[in-house]
Amino acid sequence: HPAAKIGPHPQWADPKRIVTFDPFGALVSELYAEQAKEQGLDVRPTIAITKAHVDLPEIKEAIRLGRLKPDGEVLTKEGAINVTKAAVEPVWYLPGIAERFGVTEPELRELLFRETNGMYPELLTRTDLKIFMPPIGGLTVYIIGNPDYLSMDDKEKAVRVHDECNGSDVFGSDICTCRPYLIHGMEVAVKTAQNGGVGVIVYFRKEGRALGEVTKYLVYNARKRQEGGDSAAEYFNCTQTVAGVQDSRFQALMPDCLHWLGIKKIDKFVSMSNMKYDAIAETGIEIVERIPIPPELVPADAQVEIDAKVFAGYEGGTVYNVDEDKLKKTIGRSGTAFGVK
Repeated sequence: HPAAKIGPHPQWADPKRIVTFDPFGALVSELYAEQAKEQGLDVRPTIAITKAHVDLPEIKEAIRLGRLKPDGEVLTKEGAINVTKAAVEPVWYLPGIAERFGVTEPELRELLFRETNGMYPELLTRTDLKIFMPPIGGLTVYIIGNPDYLSMDDKEKAVRVHDECNGSDVFGSDICTCRPYLIHGMEVAVKTAQNGGVGVIVYFRKEGRALGEVTKYLVYNARKRQEGGDSAAEYFNCTQTVAGVQDSRFQALMPDCLHWLGIKKIDKFVSMSNMKYDAIAETGIEIVERIPIPPELVPADAQVEIDAKVFAGYEGGTVYNVDEDKLKKTIGRSGTAFGVK
C-alpha cells in the first residue's frame, strides 16, 4: 500500500493525457486483489510511493546564508527536506505513443522491434497486446509539501523537470549547470511549500539527453579537443557530429507525469528549456512564470552550455541575453587543462 495518497485525478481516465505509464500502477495490489487470488496471477506494481528526508549540503548552506529557514515541517531543524517520492516505471500504451509521435501503430511497432534488436517479437506477432514495457529508465517524483495541493487551483505550485546527469548531479562536474539548477529547483520548491503551496521535482532517467553517458563523454572530448577550445558556437555541432542528433529525449512524452499528479497550472516553472515548456503547454497545462538559473550558480566552465542554449532558444528572461557576437566569444577550458590530448 502506498505511503501517501496521490490521485486518482480526472486525467487518469483520459487516454490522451497519460500513455507512458500506468496511472494506477501503485494500486494494483488493491485493484486486482480478487483476480490475483482467484486466478493465481502475479500482479506487481509499476509505481511505488514512499516518504523520506532529503539531506543536501547546498540546502544547509542556504540555511546558513539565510535564504531558507527551517520550519520543522517542510524543512527540519537539521536542514533536511521532508518529501513524498514516487518511483515510476514505463508502461507504454502503444496506440497513444504512436499518436504522440505522429505515426501509425504498425509503424511504431516495427520501429520498436528494430531498435530493440528483435528482442520483443510480440510487438509484431501480438498486435492485440496494446501495452509494452520498454527497456528504458523511468522517473522519480519528489513532492515537497502536501500532495493534495497539486490538483488545487488555489495552491501555488513550483515545478522543475530534470533530466539525469550523473556527472554533475552526483559527482559535481562543472562542465554543466545540472546540479546547481536542480538544487535551485529544490530551494524554490521548499520556499513555495513553506508559503502554503507545493513543490515538485520530476527526475527523468535520460542521461546525456537520452543518448547515454558514453556518447556524452565522447562529445565532451570533441568539445575540448577542437581548435580554440570549448566553444559555445560549436556546442550543439559537437553533439551532432558525434551522435548524429542533437537531442533524443522526446519531450512530447514528458508531461504525462504532471497530469498523473493532477497539475493543471504551474506557477513557477524552474526551467529555461523551450522544448520542455512547449511540450507541457501543448497538453493544456498553464505555465505562469519561468525561472532561470541565477548567474552566480553557473560554474565558470558551464557558461559555454548556458550561452549556447540561450542562443538556440532557451528562455533567459531578463537574466541572459546572448547574441551572435557573445556566442562566438564564449570559450571554455581546452582539453590541455585536463590533460586531454
